[in-house]
Amino acid sequence: MFTGLVETFGAVTSVKNTGNSVRLAVKSLSEFDVSLGDSVSVNGVCLTVTKHNGDISFDVSPETLRSTNLGNLKTGDKINLERALRLSDRLGGHLVTGHVDGIGTIKNKKQVGEYTFYTFEAPAEILKYIVKKGSVAIDGISLTVVDLDHGSFSVAIIPHTASATNIGGKGIGDRVNLEADIIGKYVEKLLGKNDTDSNLMGLLKEKGFINE
Repeated sequence: MFTGLVETFGAVTSVKNTGNSVRLAVKSLSEFDVSLGDSVSVNGVCLTVTKHNGDISFDVSPETLRSTNLGNLKTGDKINLERALRLSDRLGGHLVTGHVDGIGTIKNKKQVGEYTFYTFEAPAEILKYIVKKGSVAIDGISLTVVDLDHGSFSVAIIPHTASATNIGGKGIGDRVNLEADIIGKYVEKLLGKNDTDSNLMGLLKEKGFINE
């Protein structure tokens, strides 16, 4: 489990094919204390440290390569890194599992004063969990949704986030990893209903929250 507060940048030093999977080697650009077997969020994807000899290595499965943007990484690319949350840590962002829901694409980027507004296109199966003023993880960064439209949502990036993560260097057309807030997924599962207005209204009537 992670918080979405990126601890440091990393730079990809090598991408090696090992059959169907890939071994990804990363050099941390600041002090980043990890050990063999530790869980690390790499651009929002929970990966296990498989080697640590100056560079940090991760084995990336075919499914992860297919469903995230890690399959597009090349040497020199900057990535966001965060170590797994400890029970004694403060939860400064929101609960992020590191299990990416899918890929979004930057549709628009606009500078307004000190803020940079990004608009992301996202699949419908992810957008249904995203709400205005709710949380979303973008490449492992915990961000607040400022606007929501059909097929897309927007966030505002402060200067610190732009400089402390890799999002400041991204532009229109770039692909990002998206993870919706897990709370919505649990609510949907517990209700045991499809995500439709008619089913929701029926459930509310059944439980006595609204009258016929």
